[in-house]
Amino acid sequence: MRGVGILGAVSSPPSLEVSGLAFAYPDGHQALFGVDLRIERGERVALLGPNGAGKTTLVLHLNGVHRAGAGEVRVGGLEVTREHVQEIRRRVGIVFQDPDDQLFMPTVGDDVAFGPANFGVTEPELSQRVSDALDAVGMADLADRSPMHLSGGQRRRVALATVLACDPEILVLDEPSTHLDPVARRELAEVLLGLDRTMLMVTHDLPYALQLCPRSVVIDGGVVVADAPTWDILADPDLLAAHRLELPFGFAL
Repeated sequence: MRGVGILGAVSSPPSLEVSGLAFAYPDGHQALFGVDLRIERGERVALLGPNGAGKTTLVLHLNGVHRAGAGEVRVGGLEVTREHVQEIRRRVGIVFQDPDDQLFMPTVGDDVAFGPANFGVTEPELSQRVSDALDAVGMADLADRSPMHLSGGQRRRVALATVLACDPEILVLDEPSTHLDPVARRELAEVLLGLDRTMLMVTHDLPYALQLCPRSVVIDGGVVVADAPTWDILADPDLLAAHRLELPFGFAL
């Protein structure tokens, strides 16, 4: 049941609520041990941790690829279950690290239209969704271009547009700054900061987390070990060292 705020108004559920989430792979490896995480609408949160910490396993629970061994996951108040998986995958927009995993149609416009069309959106709304998503990432003038002829930064922004066109509840960004040159990195940051969306950014790029996400959650060994303002986490050298996180050489807070 949704909460009731002041004056009896019904409050919106959080974009993401993970409660007591535990998961073991078929080989017996326990990847998550009772993870709790709540992200309110409009929050931008970085998910930090070393390789093998459980970050990817957690993300794959958000869109129903993995099913919880214990606990539950809710997206916009809707529980992630088999019967809800179609709507959950619309609500959770995952932008993969490699744009090649998302761009496969002849033109940029075709790629951006693919997702919403698959979820049943038809004309004229479909064309409007494509136009709005490309505008949001600054790529409107490239709708008729082949994605294969774009730069790495442009392809990353088009991949983001393919997800935005589905109108997700939460954007999940997997290592968004990887392999981007400094200009493309800045351009993507400007786009992301301009979006009115809840975001969960999985990254090893600590300066990018600081730039984009006021809050960070550190996961290691399948449990949440820290949840605090990003600045506070990055200013704690003992915490960073304990969980194999490291700021770039010469980077000063």
